[in-house]
Amino acid sequence: MRPSRWPAILGLAAFLAVAPTARAQPAPPRVGYVYPAGGRQGTTFQVTVGGQRLEGAAQVCVSGAGVEAKIVAYTKPLTPKQANEMRERVQELQKKEMNAETRKEMAEIREKLLAFRNKASPAIAETVTLEVTMAPAAAPGERELRLATPIGLSNPLVFCVGQLPEFREEPPKPGAAPGSAGPPGPGRGPASPAPRPEVRVTLPAVVNGQVLPGEVDRYRFPARRGQRLVVAASARDLVPYLADAVPGWFQATLALYDAAGKEVAYDDDYGFRPDPVLLYEVPADGDYVLEIKDAVYRGREDFVYRIALGELPFVTGIFPLGGRAGTQTAVEVRGWNLPTARLTQDNREPGIHLLSVRQGDLVSNREPFAVDTLPECLEKEPNDAQDGAQAVALPVIVNGRIGSPGDAEVFRFEGRSGDEIVAEVYARRLDSPLDSVLRLTDAGGRQLAFNDDNEDKGSGLNTHHADSWLRAALPADGTYWVHLGDAQRKGGAAYAYRLRLGPPRPDFALRVVPSSVSVRGGASTALAVYALRKDGFAGDIALALRDAPAGFTLGGGQVPAGQDQVRITLTAPPTPPKEPLNLCLEGRATIQGQEVVHAAVPAEDMMQAFAYRHLVPAEALSVAVSGRFAIRAPLRVLGAAPLKIPAGGTARVLVGGPRGPFFDEVQFELSEPPDGIAIQNAAPGRQGAEIVLQSDAAKVKPGLKGNLIVNVFVTRTPASADQTPAKPRRVPLGTLPAIPFEIVAP
Repeated sequence: MRPSRWPAILGLAAFLAVAPTARAQPAPPRVGYVYPAGGRQGTTFQVTVGGQRLEGAAQVCVSGAGVEAKIVAYTKPLTPKQANEMRERVQELQKKEMNAETRKEMAEIREKLLAFRNKASPAIAETVTLEVTMAPAAAPGERELRLATPIGLSNPLVFCVGQLPEFREEPPKPGAAPGSAGPPGPGRGPASPAPRPEVRVTLPAVVNGQVLPGEVDRYRFPARRGQRLVVAASARDLVPYLADAVPGWFQATLALYDAAGKEVAYDDDYGFRPDPVLLYEVPADGDYVLEIKDAVYRGREDFVYRIALGELPFVTGIFPLGGRAGTQTAVEVRGWNLPTARLTQDNREPGIHLLSVRQGDLVSNREPFAVDTLPECLEKEPNDAQDGAQAVALPVIVNGRIGSPGDAEVFRFEGRSGDEIVAEVYARRLDSPLDSVLRLTDAGGRQLAFNDDNEDKGSGLNTHHADSWLRAALPADGTYWVHLGDAQRKGGAAYAYRLRLGPPRPDFALRVVPSSVSVRGGASTALAVYALRKDGFAGDIALALRDAPAGFTLGGGQVPAGQDQVRITLTAPPTPPKEPLNLCLEGRATIQGQEVVHAAVPAEDMMQAFAYRHLVPAEALSVAVSGRFAIRAPLRVLGAAPLKIPAGGTARVLVGGPRGPFFDEVQFELSEPPDGIAIQNAAPGRQGAEIVLQSDAAKVKPGLKGNLIVNVFVTRTPASADQTPAKPRRVPLGTLPAIPFEIVAP
């Protein structure tokens, strides 16, 4: 890419010199943890948010009603230079007369130096202190918390509204380094560290803490014989994925000890979920101690937890896992401390809904419940062999259980030659421990299709995609059998499933990343849209904003046929809204002659354990528009779309912009382009600039479609106060609206 001189753009050097805060959008703020990650209705308390690029945080955005928060303080970690200056100050103070004021200053400096020595990861080193007030009537459950700073809106993290009294672990004593070794004790190996002092709590309660390196936290409480205690930890639920830790989250373990120090219960996960749950019936009156630690004694500030404990309502499973839209379903509910064993669920809209149980004013944990439009039936035993297979008429959803270890389910149906059949299991995605496996066989027992695990990118919190999906064309008229079992030959009342059988139902779902968008007024920013195609749907998906405020526009709003991802741009109005707002992006496609419309689910693209990526759903697509774009008139792409680029050839793009005096050289750079497409040259033109794009015929083929995202910047050499040569630096000016393209035959 060659730099271009563009008189149309930029009377800019002077502007940049006097208005550095109005430059193009830098990297947005990021929050890595919130501690405590919630509080009780009707209380006011302080919260620490750790992250990076949090300076100037001015607003706290909490989803839902009834929660207010304000900024109290911002703390930035010391630089090495500042730490050295503080050490020198301590030496000066030691030479002075020791009075109360001197001792106080030395203690404050030493505390800061200790924090510097034990400083957190840079990703969570900055902290913002909040004062949070929860209304007495605030609805209990999970919310999303974001911080707004001058450079934009942070990613969301879970923040909980609770109903129970809340306790916190004791903070470490000043001067105490985390991870101090201690003697052996309950739940600790011979070289493992000592726990902090126990915190005494009364039940029911929620306890909050952070596990630092090597720490063990302990809570003591009295309990009575016959109490059915539920101890449910939230750790991975609060911070779903850690990019730089293995297995990629805080792997909490819970242990319960009686008054004599004997371990009476232990859990390091709950089913297939990483967060542990203890269910324990108290055998005798007395004190009990709950211990939490990381499975391998790791820890840092973002190892945050909340533990609910007491005689609380807790659902361990439901059956069936769903029902048909427009009907009511009698749902069997299993669990602890529940006032009922059956619920009636109204099935209104298709989708996955959350079901919970109330015990007085307390609300249980929530379980997913799927609603579909297809006919439904229950499995009928015995059906564990081909001879006793249950006959079903397609299409249908079968609700059943793998009732015992080694059990299997067999269903038979009549098919015609050439018909396509899809069999899909919903189990793990509905919190069932079933690790399904599917087979399709013909009358002679010949296997026509098989599947164990099928990845669903829309299920961003699952790391084992254990649900099965298969698709096959039937070779002849006749009877066919579908066999369903557990890959690990396990079973029981909890091993429920929904099995969809029938012809393909082509469809799609959408994810838009990121869920927090920061953009200057009048400028554009890039978003990624993922198309989760189902049952063979491969058509175009048109993207658009729904009911957006005036001035917000999309660039490149289409997912091309056959593609699973596209990058688009969102352009903000020149005049920024005063508050962050929520937008809705939706996709439209024609499927089997019918228009299908789906809203895109906002998501965060998170990395797990240095390597794996997950699309974690969020509540809202929140957009913060800050200041005005550095260039007063918007940059715009001129000419017809899509841009036709010959394979192995070149194509020209005209970019329009404001006229003005010229100071710096303007440069253009493709952002994450398809392999084989590059900028060959850029030069000034009558209307602004002309960019020449070239394609490599060995890497791109005719028919490839998508969007090109182009970033604009200038290179400046700042003035040097001491006459030493200064290094040139790039000053970003913004992003062009997305340029739709198509590779065509030369």
